[in-house]
Amino acid sequence: MTLIKSISGIRGTIGGLAGEALTPLDVVKFTAAYGAWVIQNTNNKKIVIGRDARISGPMISQLVVGTLQGLGIDVIDLGLSTTPTVEIAVPMEKAGGGIILTASHNPKQWNALKLLNHKGEFISDTEGKAVLEMADNPLFHFAEVDDLGTHTLDDSYLEKHIQAILDLELVDVDIIRQAQFKVAVDAVNSSGGIFVPALLKALGVQTIYPLYCEPNGHFPHNPEPLPEHLTEIANLVKEKQADLGIVVDPDVDRLCFVNEDGSMFGEEYTLVAVADYVIQHHPGNTVSNLSSTRALRDVTESAGQTYTAAAVGEVNVVNQMKATNAVIGGEGNGGIIYPASHYGRDALVGIALFLTHLAKTGKSMTALRASYPPYFISKNKITLTPDMDIDGLLEKIKQVYAAYPQLTIDGLKIEFEQSWVHLRRSNTEPIIRIYSEANTAEKADALAQEVIQKISEIL
Repeated sequence: MTLIKSISGIRGTIGGLAGEALTPLDVVKFTAAYGAWVIQNTNNKKIVIGRDARISGPMISQLVVGTLQGLGIDVIDLGLSTTPTVEIAVPMEKAGGGIILTASHNPKQWNALKLLNHKGEFISDTEGKAVLEMADNPLFHFAEVDDLGTHTLDDSYLEKHIQAILDLELVDVDIIRQAQFKVAVDAVNSSGGIFVPALLKALGVQTIYPLYCEPNGHFPHNPEPLPEHLTEIANLVKEKQADLGIVVDPDVDRLCFVNEDGSMFGEEYTLVAVADYVIQHHPGNTVSNLSSTRALRDVTESAGQTYTAAAVGEVNVVNQMKATNAVIGGEGNGGIIYPASHYGRDALVGIALFLTHLAKTGKSMTALRASYPPYFISKNKITLTPDMDIDGLLEKIKQVYAAYPQLTIDGLKIEFEQSWVHLRRSNTEPIIRIYSEANTAEKADALAQEVIQKISEIL
């Protein structure tokens, strides 16, 4: 059983003892703390909620709705939705905040409360700590019977979100329709199974091959969109001779593509391709996190613009984007943040921009991918144990590689001439992530294994 309280929200496994997992008591406690924080800081008694399709979603939703009503808060419930849809709904509803019930890419036994501010953006680290402090000191003032909040179901935001995307200047529906793309979609049996096909039809895509698009929460494979989990859609793309495959995670904020030959476009290159298109038409700065590919920097600088790295975490990327007035940004896990739409990772916006770009180039997926600098990232992890001194471990690794440039704004990133390695504690799982990148897969893997060996020797 696991319960993790972090910048990414309250995340845990279902079942077990209160305080050790995401039990009903924990859901109520943290929801009440967040609701009280919203009232205290905004004097606004309206909150938007939405959920992905995981099995525990209806139970968690009922607990959240009832708790917020008990605080006198009116709840706008989008039901089955996506993370970016809830994000755009918060300001449209003039709400004080929003809660997304999703554990993103985590397996089905997980769920989470992702917390938004009144702008529909993730709350800051400082704000998150304030919510956690209120949860630890539960002196909540619940409403009397005549002042209970209301609960309103609103299923209009699928259409509203899609229309907002169609209205974006850089989304060209006519050219996408003319391209007559044939597209396979893997939505891992979550809410993307509703939203992605609906968006594709609105964009003029006539031929869609759905795979795992029934939003029943029974994930047919590991929901993290990594190549080893995507063999079935790769086969479907080849079988149907589709132009591309589209894969989203359960809450539709991560996006990756499959090439026409069944190979992976690479989730790192989702942002690279979309950024390339955006800065061609709206020159400006870009941002990604420390664990993302160098290819974004290369593409940005070749266009005469400035690239900046941020600490891992969507809120950190957003803050850096605002500080540098970036026109596009995101994370190498396939997360696209396009400020012209909103400051949140949005796979639906990413799909529309990418298809416009692909149609305008007239290239195949493999040809488009080959047009970008070739880098390969090796993603590894080490499971944490309670007695592990993470800070001391990173300090010793830092000393081992003292001769090389290092960044310590988020864990430890070591820069080599044509490669890098980044070690950081995960915000969402009890692990240390070890990402390395080089110009060949073999070199990236070798660098990661070298560092893992150094860690083993230290431990």
